[in-house]
Amino acid sequence: MRLPQGFLTRPIAHRGLHDRSAGRIENSIAAYEAALTRGYAIELDTQLSADGVPMAFHDARLDRLTDATGPVDDLTADALSRLPLLGGRDGIPRLAEVLDHVAGRVPLLIEIKDRDGDMGPDVGPLERAVIAALDGYAGDVAVMSFNPHSIACFRDEAPHLPRGLVTAAFHARTWPHLTEATRERLAGIPDLDRVGAGFVSHEAEALDMPRIEEIKAAGLPVLCWTVRSAAQEAMVRRIADGVTFEGYLPEPGMAPPVPHE
Repeated sequence: MRLPQGFLTRPIAHRGLHDRSAGRIENSIAAYEAALTRGYAIELDTQLSADGVPMAFHDARLDRLTDATGPVDDLTADALSRLPLLGGRDGIPRLAEVLDHVAGRVPLLIEIKDRDGDMGPDVGPLERAVIAALDGYAGDVAVMSFNPHSIACFRDEAPHLPRGLVTAAFHARTWPHLTEATRERLAGIPDLDRVGAGFVSHEAEALDMPRIEEIKAAGLPVLCWTVRSAAQEAMVRRIADGVTFEGYLPEPGMAPPVPHE
């Protein structure tokens, strides 16, 4: 499936339009609502609860963004939804809650976080939970992951969903938890055809990699992450077809969405 055009015509708010000083915490309903108001597409992350529910949350652990400690998947969805995000008023939302709130008004780019630990084949429960949550969703949506095995799961079990790979240079200093063999392999982006990826979302600082030039020449959309200023956006748009941003307000590209009824 091809990437919906909305991801190329609207800047994509990284974890929503978050701003801790305004009480809008990343991956919160407040951050998503702020992105909706300005007409931005939304990128969000998914982790799995103890009872198998996909939650909109970036980290594998609760420590950075809540008063709790330990893995996200130690707690049930109900417990997570009642757990306030530090600096805001929202709890951790279920993916289903986000889908209900956005309701197709802007495109949603959903990252499936790696649960294998080394981007290996120990995947499935989170992917299937996301597929179930997306059943019947009518808005523009795409899924992506650093782990190609995760995207292969979507290829096999939900081929109708647009899917892509999150890619990077995979330097050891920023990916110390991955084995050297995994870093070297993923940096070559060898899995596009195998998993049927319709796009990549690549590290903004590494867009000059020859492999990205090859992917663009093949006609595949290249998104990038994470752009943090208008000046950086101007630079990356020489290569990237779409940007995931935070920390500034890019031109929305399209009019804001109609209000949610």
